[in-house]
Amino acid sequence: HRLSVMYLFAEFDDAANLLAANPDATTISIDEPVEIPENQHSRLQEPGREEDDELLGTDDSDKTELLAGQKKSAPFWTFEYYQTFFDVDTYQVLDRIKGSVFPVPGKNFVRLYIRSNPDLYGPFWICATLVFTIAVSGNLSNFFIHLGKPTYHYVPEFRKVSIAATTIYAYAWLVPLALWGFLMWRNSKVMNIVSYSFLEIVCVYGYSLFIYIPTAILWIIPQKVVRWVLVVFSLCLSGSVLVMTFWPAVRDDNRRIAVATVATILLLHALLSVGCLAYFFDAPELDIPAPIIPAHNGTTVVTKSH
Repeated sequence: HRLSVMYLFAEFDDAANLLAANPDATTISIDEPVEIPENQHSRLQEPGREEDDELLGTDDSDKTELLAGQKKSAPFWTFEYYQTFFDVDTYQVLDRIKGSVFPVPGKNFVRLYIRSNPDLYGPFWICATLVFTIAVSGNLSNFFIHLGKPTYHYVPEFRKVSIAATTIYAYAWLVPLALWGFLMWRNSKVMNIVSYSFLEIVCVYGYSLFIYIPTAILWIIPQKVVRWVLVVFSLCLSGSVLVMTFWPAVRDDNRRIAVATVATILLLHALLSVGCLAYFFDAPELDIPAPIIPAHNGTTVVTKSH
C-alpha cells in the first residue's frame, strides 16, 4: 500500500513538471476512455452513406424490423401469428394511404411508413374496395352511355365483380411474390442488393392501388380524353411510389438488370390500369335490329345493320 502511494506522488510530480514546462499541454488518464467527438465520427463515414441508409432503410429501421420480427414469434398455424399482420390502427392506415397518394420525392415508402409494422389490413380492404368500385362504376358507365336509346335494356353484369376480384388480387399478390423471389435471387449474387420481405412488398403494392379508387369513380365520365388523363395521372402517382421504393434496392446491381426490373414493374402497373379501363368502361356495341322494308312483290327484305 505504501509503495502505491509513493508511485502516485511520483506520477503527480512528473505531471506538475510537464505542466510547468508547457502550460498549454493537456493530460489524460489511461484509466479514462478516449471519446471521439461526434463531428469527427461523422467525418469518418463514407460520403453519401447516410443518404443510402435513409433510402434503403439499413440503419435504425433494421432495429425496428428486428423488434417487429420478435413480436411475430407465434407458430404460423395459430391465429395469433396472423393477427399481428392486422395489428394497425386507423391513424397508421390513413398515414400510409396519404403517403401513397402524396409521395415524397427521394423518400422510401417502406422506410417512412411500413418497415416498423407492415400490415395486410390496408392492402386487403383497399383491394376489396377497388374491386367493387371498378365493377359498380363499369356498370354505371355502360348505363349512362346508352341511356335514352330505345333498343337498350339495362342488365347488371355481376360477373364483372368476380373478374375484377381475380384481376386485382392476382396482381396484388402474384406480382409481389415474383418480385420478392427475384430480389432474393439477385441478393445471392450481388451483396449490395436489398431484399425486402414479402409482407413489405405486398404492403407497398396494396397501398399504391388506393389512388385507383377515386380514379375508377371518375371513369364514369363518358369522355375518353378525361379518362386517359386520369389514367396517366394515377399511373404517375402510384408508379412513383413503386419506383422510389424498389429503385434504391436494385440500383447497385447491373445497370441493365436494374433498369429492366423497374421498367417491368411500371409496365405491369400500366397494364393493370389500362386493362381495367378498356374492359370495364369501354362501351360495348349494341345489337340494333335491322329495319324491315316491304318489297313490291309481296315479300319482305331484311337489311342487316351494325
